[in-house]
Amino acid sequence: MESSPQTNRIRVYRNLGLLILLFAGLLPVIYGEYLQAEQKGIVRIVATEPAPPAATPAPRDKVLKHVIDQAHAECFEDDPFPSAEKCGKCHPQHYREWSVSPHAYAQLSPVFNAMSNKLIKLNNGTLGDFCIRCHTPVGMALSEPINMSNMDRSPTSREGVTCVACHRINQAWGKGAGRQALVAGDINQVVYGPLGGENLAAVLANPDKYGVLKTNNDPEIRGREIHAEAHQFFQLITPGFCGSCHDVFAPNGFRLEDAFSEFKHSPSAKVCKENCQDCHMGAVPGKPLGYSSSPAAVIGNVSTPIRKHTNHMMIGPDYPIIHRGLFPHNPRAIREENEPTAEDTGLATMREWLCFDDAGGWGTPEFEKHVTAADFFPPPWDNQILRIKARKILNEQYDLLGEAATQRLQVLQAGYELGEIQIDKAKWYDLRFSVPVSNITLGHGVPTGFDAERVVFLRTMVWDQNGQLVFQSGDLDPNGDIRDSHSLYVHNGEVPLDRQLFTLQSRFITRNVRGGEREQVLNVPYSLDPLPYFRPATRPFTVLGRPIGARKQKQNIPPQAHRLAKYQVSRRQLTGPGNYTIRVQLIAGMVPVNLVHEISDVGFDYGMSARDVADGVVDGHMILYEKVETVCIP
Repeated sequence: MESSPQTNRIRVYRNLGLLILLFAGLLPVIYGEYLQAEQKGIVRIVATEPAPPAATPAPRDKVLKHVIDQAHAECFEDDPFPSAEKCGKCHPQHYREWSVSPHAYAQLSPVFNAMSNKLIKLNNGTLGDFCIRCHTPVGMALSEPINMSNMDRSPTSREGVTCVACHRINQAWGKGAGRQALVAGDINQVVYGPLGGENLAAVLANPDKYGVLKTNNDPEIRGREIHAEAHQFFQLITPGFCGSCHDVFAPNGFRLEDAFSEFKHSPSAKVCKENCQDCHMGAVPGKPLGYSSSPAAVIGNVSTPIRKHTNHMMIGPDYPIIHRGLFPHNPRAIREENEPTAEDTGLATMREWLCFDDAGGWGTPEFEKHVTAADFFPPPWDNQILRIKARKILNEQYDLLGEAATQRLQVLQAGYELGEIQIDKAKWYDLRFSVPVSNITLGHGVPTGFDAERVVFLRTMVWDQNGQLVFQSGDLDPNGDIRDSHSLYVHNGEVPLDRQLFTLQSRFITRNVRGGEREQVLNVPYSLDPLPYFRPATRPFTVLGRPIGARKQKQNIPPQAHRLAKYQVSRRQLTGPGNYTIRVQLIAGMVPVNLVHEISDVGFDYGMSARDVADGVVDGHMILYEKVETVCIP
């Protein structure tokens, strides 16, 4: 019997759908439900009328779509990637440290999101998830859109490098710029750690001490949810685990970040046999001086045995610039958009927190005692009790941010050293001096990682005997940039180029289609081609020994090395004989403000303007060292 066009079309749809589902790992579930539907008469192949128009799907297509949607719903019903908030119930110290870490801020950063979107725009979308897959592994595993507000992401995906991003990896993925798979499963799923499950087994075997613990999703069991198993994953405590994200190597040979490569060739790795964790998760930030000890977990009010503790704050040069109600992560602060208000939920949604005037002092006793009935507050902050609760939460946030700032200073000071000011010449017509800047860490260059956007510079000032400023270098233009070639004010001729500037920021050099190279803020080559796109090289870059389209001119300081900053105050600037005071400061920031300008056309999250972002970046500049010297000019 000859089949009708409708029958053939349905068969094609069925075979194509089953083939796709086979690769997705869902074939047994989908096909089983499909057979049940067909046996019950819900789905039948009828070879009668011609196929309906494409706009009106056939009944069988509707059923198949329903089965697919149901299977997906069941797959994600049990929370495949639990939030760090769930882990924090038994691991409060680890959660508190992580909650204010750069890892926890990785996806929340408005600078990162705008930069990712700008690069995607410049590459006509071909960049894909190359950047964001390191910043929100969960978001990409959940197939969330690359370009969306963090306020609309799932709670776990906006946590950035969250607990499951490290403890749900069970194999060594190598240097793939963050291309690695997470083991999915609810809170009861196996986790992977440095030691294995010996302590967990002891806890599960002692319900009288630790209480009833729930190791599966059986609704009949009442107890504290916990992961059923903990397996040892040795690579977790090796530098190679960090290198999977902290060594970014593009297909065209361009090296965006090479912290791991620097480490592999460093004295720390080759001579001292140390690893990344010894400095970045140890007792003293930035120094391999051992680890502290504490319980791995606190279950109820009972602590597990004391063991080696790794500091999960893992602080670095970055710092948050968003509303303090949104970061650090705080379960008592954030309530999800569709979550009903309850005792165990956060105080307000992210969008509501953005309406809370932190700088205005809302919720403080001084502010609240002057509030009148005529004052307007957006909901829910029109409730004074909520404003006071919010202020208490913000005070805790600031305390935690203060701890993070202290550790950031420690880790930066462990990498740099500012030597004494050396007077090379002191005449009434010529003053020359120098100061050495050294790398005192053995593990990598300083700065490292994303060093083409790391701001580390010297601010140098000289005053005469009357207190008049006669010389300065390393000062900021009105935008907040140092006066280098990327400053818009320098480019427009409104302020002079700082020709004696000492900076350790590396530079992106791109090659153009017409030949020649140019220095750029972003590493996308300027092209006359109307459709630039990211693509593999057409010839092997290994033969040339360099990337083809773009490269990075490194200006950081290798381990155990130093650079000398030299300055000259001319006769025109000097005001005569007398005592001159020289002050030199070593300053570190997150990113240059010119980057903020470069990416501003795609917009920033949380409704922030480029000015808001730039001010936050400059406010976070940190003085690592300061040297003062007085010189007498006869």
